[in-house]
Amino acid sequence: MTTEALPTPRAASLPPSSVHAVFRSVNAWERRTGRKAARLDVGEPHFPPPGAAVEALAKAARDGHTGYTSAEGMSTLREALAAKLVENNAHDTGADRVYICAGAAQGLTALIQSLADPGDEILLPAFHWPIHLQQSLLTGMRPVSYPLDDQFRPDLDALRRLGGERTRILLVNSPSNPTGAVYDRQLLRELWELAEQRNWQIISDEAYEDFVFEGAHVSLGSLERNVPPARRRVSTVFSFSKTYGMTGYRLGYVVTPDVARGATFQVVQEASILSSPTPVQHAGLAALESTAEVRSNRESVRAAREGLRALDRESLLAAFPSGGWFALLDISSLATDAETFAAAVLDEHAIALAPAHGFALRPTVRTDGSLGPMASDPRAAGHLRLAFCGQPATVHDAAKKVASFARTWSEREHVR
Repeated sequence: MTTEALPTPRAASLPPSSVHAVFRSVNAWERRTGRKAARLDVGEPHFPPPGAAVEALAKAARDGHTGYTSAEGMSTLREALAAKLVENNAHDTGADRVYICAGAAQGLTALIQSLADPGDEILLPAFHWPIHLQQSLLTGMRPVSYPLDDQFRPDLDALRRLGGERTRILLVNSPSNPTGAVYDRQLLRELWELAEQRNWQIISDEAYEDFVFEGAHVSLGSLERNVPPARRRVSTVFSFSKTYGMTGYRLGYVVTPDVARGATFQVVQEASILSSPTPVQHAGLAALESTAEVRSNRESVRAAREGLRALDRESLLAAFPSGGWFALLDISSLATDAETFAAAVLDEHAIALAPAHGFALRPTVRTDGSLGPMASDPRAAGHLRLAFCGQPATVHDAAKKVASFARTWSEREHVR
């Protein structure tokens, strides 16, 4: 009988998601203290799914629409989404290039697998959603961080110096999680042109497409309308979680640049999920008609965002968010670190924030593919992510309390 230890899988060395870690930590704090925190640590909206989606889900279950669909999803939903992509996003596409996913996160993982091989490089923004990093590492990719400017937009000059012969994917996220940055058409055009010059595929994560408060959302795939499909390079990921408040439904969709890459993506879907849950797809189809709810959801988040003015007046925002659900709180002028500040404001004011360290990780990948030391963007130590998708009154109150707490921090530390 062997006494050798079992080999350690690559997944065991992956960094856990800081978002989930903070979420669990705050849950434990609430159980321990018996207090309820203002949850500015996680992007859970206060608005519910549209009533039509709830009813469609229940009706599908009652009527027995609970069997498999094809891996690519229900044809009626794909056709409706293709029409939405043409009308709202200015894409040149059809239902044969639209694929339903068990949430945008699952679609992102499948996309990475379908576009590149283990050992290839993927370019991620310096501040990124932690799941993007986990997905890249789990699929065997080598993440390379690209710098952002003072408004947290891609630094094009720095990006042009990155990438090598194994670079395959440029990941773009606008509106951005966690920074709230929105990329304008000119910047997106320059990113696309650089990707064309370097022969990179582009994954465009547009989960927050309906939450742009300054300017307008430009879908990267719309820049390829006049490009022959075989030369296109943008695969786009969309979500029902944000626009429709359907976070727990786990429903998203991917639009591929051409049928050939779609076929490869379909194979990954077949191997990954077989098909997305059928009743949930019915709910998604009904949600697409809920335009009044979408407008209401957008205006609710816009109203909550106004509460961040209290932080901006104290120079506590790295940049005022142009879109999305998140902003970066900048406490680098205070004599503390993000983790200490977050713990203190939670204990004193029951306000939960997420330190930004986990949103800026830079892993080292050794030549054998194993993970080495994990560094972080130097700016992250003085930043926290703040979610403003909750009830506007809650966000306004919490922002005022955080601003006041930060004002007195130096004095408190001096007394101690």
